[in-house]
Amino acid sequence: MPPGVLHQQVSSALASWQLDSAEALLREVDGEASAADRAAAPLTSLARAWADTLRAELLVRRLRLAGYSLLGDPLVDGGPEQDGPLDLHGGTGLLSDVPVDRDSRSESATHAALAIALVRSARAAFDAQDDDLQRAAGLARHARIELLSRRVDAAMDEAVEAASLLDPGLAPSPLLVHTLGSLAAVLADLELMPLALDYQRRAADVAAGLAGRTIEDDDPADSELLAGLAGETATRLAALCAEVGEALLEDGSPDAAAPHFAEARDLAVRALAQLPPTDAGVLDARVVHGWALVGLGEHATAVSVLRPVVGRTGEDRALLASAELGLGRALRRSGDPRAADDHLATALALATEHGLPRLRRAALRELCTLHAELDDAARALPYLQAYLADELDRVDERRTRWVELFGRRKSLLETERAAGQLRRQAYEDPLTHLPNRRYAEARLDGLLSAGSSPALAVVDIDRFKAINDAAGHPGGDAVLRAVGQLLVEGCRGNDEVCRWAGDEFVILLPDTTAEQAERAMERIRRSIAGHDWSALGVSVPVRISVGIAQAARGDDRRTLFAAADGVLYDAKRGGRDRVVRLSGVTQTRAAEDAAETIEGTAGTAVDTPLTTAVEVAGTPIVGDVTASPRFDGPDEHDGDRADAAGGFAALLVEPDDQPDAASAPVPAAPVDAVPVESAADDRAPARNPLDELFGGPVRRPAGRRIGPAEPAPAAPAAEPVASAPTASAPVPPSAPPAPVTRELGLPAGPDVIWGTGRSTEQVLALVREARRDHPDHPAVVVRASADTLVALASEHDAYTTMDAGAMSAAVGPVPEPRGRVGVLCASSGDTPIAAEAAFVARVSGTEVVRVDDVGGSRIHPLLADRSLLTDVDCLVVVAGLDAALASVVSGLTEVPVVAVPTSAGAGASFGGFGALLTMLNSAAPGVVVSNIDNGWSAGVFAARIARRTAR
Repeated sequence: MPPGVLHQQVSSALASWQLDSAEALLREVDGEASAADRAAAPLTSLARAWADTLRAELLVRRLRLAGYSLLGDPLVDGGPEQDGPLDLHGGTGLLSDVPVDRDSRSESATHAALAIALVRSARAAFDAQDDDLQRAAGLARHARIELLSRRVDAAMDEAVEAASLLDPGLAPSPLLVHTLGSLAAVLADLELMPLALDYQRRAADVAAGLAGRTIEDDDPADSELLAGLAGETATRLAALCAEVGEALLEDGSPDAAAPHFAEARDLAVRALAQLPPTDAGVLDARVVHGWALVGLGEHATAVSVLRPVVGRTGEDRALLASAELGLGRALRRSGDPRAADDHLATALALATEHGLPRLRRAALRELCTLHAELDDAARALPYLQAYLADELDRVDERRTRWVELFGRRKSLLETERAAGQLRRQAYEDPLTHLPNRRYAEARLDGLLSAGSSPALAVVDIDRFKAINDAAGHPGGDAVLRAVGQLLVEGCRGNDEVCRWAGDEFVILLPDTTAEQAERAMERIRRSIAGHDWSALGVSVPVRISVGIAQAARGDDRRTLFAAADGVLYDAKRGGRDRVVRLSGVTQTRAAEDAAETIEGTAGTAVDTPLTTAVEVAGTPIVGDVTASPRFDGPDEHDGDRADAAGGFAALLVEPDDQPDAASAPVPAAPVDAVPVESAADDRAPARNPLDELFGGPVRRPAGRRIGPAEPAPAAPAAEPVASAPTASAPVPPSAPPAPVTRELGLPAGPDVIWGTGRSTEQVLALVREARRDHPDHPAVVVRASADTLVALASEHDAYTTMDAGAMSAAVGPVPEPRGRVGVLCASSGDTPIAAEAAFVARVSGTEVVRVDDVGGSRIHPLLADRSLLTDVDCLVVVAGLDAALASVVSGLTEVPVVAVPTSAGAGASFGGFGALLTMLNSAAPGVVVSNIDNGWSAGVFAARIARRTAR
C-alpha cells in the first residue's frame, strides 16, 4: 500500500487518535487476504512495508494510551505502569487474530512485541528500495513512531537520514509533499523549529506548484485533490508560523512575533479558499486562523471563529485540544478568565492523554498565567510546578542532545582520521612508501576513462632472488627502497611511480608517447646500473628490465598492462637489463626503415643495431616493437596476431582462420636483417580453444635493446630464400585450399598445489617454482593450513588472492571474470568443500554465486528465487548427507550440474562412498559427478563450461 488516498485516510485517523477507525481501514487494506497470504508477500515489498509501518504506528499509539513505550517501558510513574516493564516475549500474535482484553498487560506486551517486529521488517524493506523518495517517506514515518515512544535519539537519526535523501532536485509529486510535511512535523517535535519551517515551506511551495498546473487532460477529481493538498500544506505552515509567533510573545518580543502571525493569517485564509467546503482540513484551517487572530490581538474575531469549531471536531482529539487551547487563550486575553479556565483545562487533559507535548506546555503556561492574574496562588502553583517540570525535561533533553552531539562530533573526527589512515594503508606500500597496486589500478582507470592516452612502464628488478640470497632479506628490502627512490628521482613531477608486487614497479606517464617514455626509462636504467650499491652491502649487480606500452583507443587497464607486461618478458628473454617498448596493443603499421637512433641522456644519439619489421605471409604484426640484439631467429608464432599481442591482450585478437600465404610478397632482406623463412614453411599454428581459458604458451615478437649493445656480428653472405611463391606466381585454380588443422594441446599453467601433508616451507617452494615456470598464470594452493596462508600473503603481497574458509590461495594474476557459476551447499558439513569449489572457480576466471544450507526441506530459497538456478552457466552441487540434492536441482533447471559427494554425513555414509553411489546412480540428465571431497576439480570443470558458454 504505497501512499495514496487510503493511506492518507489511515494517517489522518492515526493523527487524530481515532484508533478504531484506523484499525478498520487497515483491515480494509488487507481485504480478504489471510495472515498466511500477508506473510507470503515478499519481504522487500513496498506495499507490505507501508502496511507494516501503519500497523506499527497503530500499536504504538495503543501502547501510548496504556502508558507504555515501544520497548515496553512505563512512560510515567504511578497508575498501571507501577508494575514495571512489560514482558515482550509472552506472545506476538497478530492483532486481528488474538482476542485479548484491551486493558491487560499481556495485550500491551503483545502489541509492543508485534510493533517492534513490524518496524524492523518495514525498515528492512525501505532500505532495499532504490527509490530515495520512498525511503525518505518511510524514514520520516518511522521517526514519528520513535517520537511516540519517547525515543528521541532514534527519531533524530531517522529524521537526519530522511533529510539526506530529500534532494532539492527531486521531481514534484504528492509523495514529496507528504514526506516534507511529515519530516517538518517531526523536526517541530524535536524543538528544531527553524528547520521545521524550512521543510514545511518547501512542502507548501511544491504543493502550490502542483495545484497551479493547468493541463487540458487533467482529471477534475485529480485537480481537486491537488488543490486540497495545497490547502492542507498551507494550513500546516500557518500553524508553525503561529507557534513561532507565540514563542516570541512568551520571550517578550511582540514586534518580532507580529510578522509570523500575519503570515499565519494569510496562509490560513488561502487554505480556506483552496479547500473544498466538505473537506476535513477546513476545521484545521479555521483553528489556525483563530490562533493567528489571537496573536494579532483580534480576540473577539478569534472567539467567533474558534467557538463553532470546538463543537464540530468530533473524534479528532488533537484538533479539539488545539481549538480548546486557542479559544481559552482568546478568552483569557479578552478579559474572560473564568470561561477560559474550562477550555484550557480541557486542552491540558487532551494534550496529556494523547502525547502532545507542545500543546501541553502551552496549556500549562496559560493556566498558570490565568490563575496568577486571578491571584489564586493555590491553583496556579500546581500548574507552575508541572510547567517547570516539563521545562526541566526539555533542558535535560537538550543537554543530553548536546552531549550526544559532542560525542558524535568527536567520533566523526576520529572516524575521519581513521579513514585517512586506512586510505593511506590501502593505497600505500608499507616498505617503499610508494603508492601500491590498488592505487595504480584506480589511477590508470581514471586516466583511461578520461580519454587520456598515457604510457605505462612495467619495471622488474633482474634476478632479484639472487640479490636476496646474497644480501639477505634486509638487504633486498633496502634495494627495493633504493630502486623506488631512483625511479621517482628519474621521473617528472606528474609521473607516478607505484610498487606493483614483489620486485615489480609500474610507472604511469600521463600524456606521454611510447618513444618519450622509452628515452626516460633508458636514463633511469642507466642511473640504476651506475648506482653504487656497495653502500647497501650488495655485491650483486642491480639491473632492471622495462616494458613500455602506450594506450590506444579501446584499451582498458588490463589490456594496457598486458601489453607492457608482455614486452617486459621480451626484455627478459632478450637478456635483461634493457628497455623494450610497444606503441599500442590495438595498432598495426607497415615496416619502418631499419636505421633508427635513440637519444641519450645528454641529447646525443646512441646507435643501435636494428632488425627490420617484416609482415610475414600477409599477416600484420603489432607495430613499433623494438627488437633484441640477441634475437637469433624468427619465432614460430610470429604470424599469429594473438600471440603477438601478448599477455591478456591475446584474448582480444581474432586469429586468421586461413592466412593467404600466396598473396603477400616477401621483401628483399636488407644486409643487417635476420633471414626470414618462407610463409609456406612458417604457417602460424592454429589457436587451441583451451588457450583462451588458460592462456596457452605465450610467444611474442622479440624486442630491441636500447642503450649499450654488443657489436652485431657480420651478416653472412645472402643465400637464396626458400622457394616461397611470390605475389606474381599464379596459383593453379584446381588446387583446393589447404585445410586448417587445430592441434589439441594441454592447457598451460601449473597444477594445483595441495597443502595436505606438506610443510609451509615446502608449499612456498612449490609456489615459487610454479610462478617462475608459469608467470602468466596463478599458482593455486588448496587445503593449506592457516600458517601457510599467512606466509603466502606475506611473501607475495598484492599478488595473493585468499579465502580462509576454503583454506585456499591463488598467487598470481587472476583472469578477468567471464561466465557465472553457482555453488549450492546442502548442509553445514559440506561447507569446506563448497568453499573450495567456489574459490577455484573464481580464480579460474568466473563470477561465483554461492548459496549454503539448501538441502532437504531448506530448498525453499531455490524455489522462491529461480534466478539462482537459471541465471548461471553451470551449477556445482556439494552434498554428503543429502546426496539426492543434485538430482533434484537437475530437475529444476537446464543448466549443467556438477555433483560433488562429500564424506560428511551419517555413520553409514562410508566416508562419502554412499553419497558417491547415490549421485552416480542418479537418473537425472545433465549431471556429472566428481570424486569424493574433490571441490577443486568441480570448480575447474564448472569454470571451463561457464567461460566457454559466455564467449
